[in-house]
Amino acid sequence: MPTLLRFLQKPLLGLALGLAACSSEQVTRTDSRPGVNLTQYKTYNFMDAIARNDSTFINSGSNIFDLKRAVTREMEARGFQKSDKPDLWVNIGLTTEQRVQTRETNFRQDGLRNYIGQRNYHWQAADIPVNEYQEGTATIDLVDAARKELVWQGTTSTVLSRTPSRASKQIDKGVADVFARFPMPAR
Repeated sequence: MPTLLRFLQKPLLGLALGLAACSSEQVTRTDSRPGVNLTQYKTYNFMDAIARNDSTFINSGSNIFDLKRAVTREMEARGFQKSDKPDLWVNIGLTTEQRVQTRETNFRQDGLRNYIGQRNYHWQAADIPVNEYQEGTATIDLVDAARKELVWQGTTSTVLSRTPSRASKQIDKGVADVFARFPMPAR
């Protein structure tokens, strides 16, 4: 039995490290238009719901409404007020993509599978799927309503949980991280 445990330790450790590596890495980026003073804007609203077609997201599991709620909270924390005739239009987007986590085969873990002829050994590395996960990317654009120019953009990407309540918390955290880089701090 101890020999079996030693044999299994490395593959299990490698699998655990691989799953941990893809589980929660978040990438956040922001960009501002040079010379724009965001304190000049006082009001905001979201782009036309018909143009974005919110109705297609209602039961899709895409969490667009969680994103909208989180952005509303962050904008209002910075003193912006919602208005029918805003200074800033907020355009949000959320994309999700199914990804496959793989590991590369190696001789120690996977043995010699491809044997070709006498004394002609051949080993070919290959990627083996070990997990599927969903990666989500949220984009937040702030557009000057009068000039119709993009003045600020923030994006964040992370692996989304399959549990809706956890995914909602991940969206909240991602939006908070984006707005932590916003030129105006929360009040």
